[in-house]
Amino acid sequence: MSDSPRPDTPAVVLLSGGLDSTTVLAIAAREAGQRVHALSFAYGQRHALELACARRQAERFGAVAHEVIDIAHLGALTAPASSLLAASALNVPAAAEREQDPDADPIPSTYVPARNTLFLSYALAWAEVVGARDIWIGVNAVDYSGYPDCRPEFVSAFEAVANLGTKLGVTGEGGAASATSRIRVRAPLIQLYKRQIVSRGIALGVDYADTLSCYDPRTGTDPSSGELRPLACGRCESCALRRQGFLDAGFTDPTVYAG
Repeated sequence: MSDSPRPDTPAVVLLSGGLDSTTVLAIAAREAGQRVHALSFAYGQRHALELACARRQAERFGAVAHEVIDIAHLGALTAPASSLLAASALNVPAAAEREQDPDADPIPSTYVPARNTLFLSYALAWAEVVGARDIWIGVNAVDYSGYPDCRPEFVSAFEAVANLGTKLGVTGEGGAASATSRIRVRAPLIQLYKRQIVSRGIALGVDYADTLSCYDPRTGTDPSSGELRPLACGRCESCALRRQGFLDAGFTDPTVYAG
């Protein structure tokens, strides 16, 4: 697959408002120089506070459009299986507990069934409408929780589906599709360590204080300012990966943690 740049062309970026997706937004907008259409989802997640971050980041990086799609039915359908959802009776596992449990499931309970498949499908539909041949996603398969839909194999498989099953994929500009007109699912962070992601984002001007990575945040008082704001739990695997990433990169983590 060609990875050549396509500056000044439309692109769809999946944007949660977390560290990884905001870094990808910066890469698409500032490194690749594309006209970004940002896409976020309200799916019944515990961490819906991230969507406010997504809105601000989309504006900050000059997205030509930002859509927040309500797919609460995903949360309703999958709540019995995923602790990441507000309606779930399952608890978000602490990173330390998983590390100390030799029998822990390699795919944690925070996995949401088929989430990235659905997200990419919506992104693909919008890409056809706006003529975007690049879809960006912030999945990572190095410092990650083990989700199967964050692996390179999944990204490659979805890209193949996109080029086989869409009008945009089977017809290039003015004719048959070619290598230069293929739909690309771009996952620039997929083989990076969290420290590398943090460093790259800071170089691109990402304000990580206005991102939320926590799986189980709450609204609380910022001890330094006294203001109400989202507080990261400090216990979940996502918080642990974020903390370690900033530490390894040699930067101060601007996150306010509840614990």
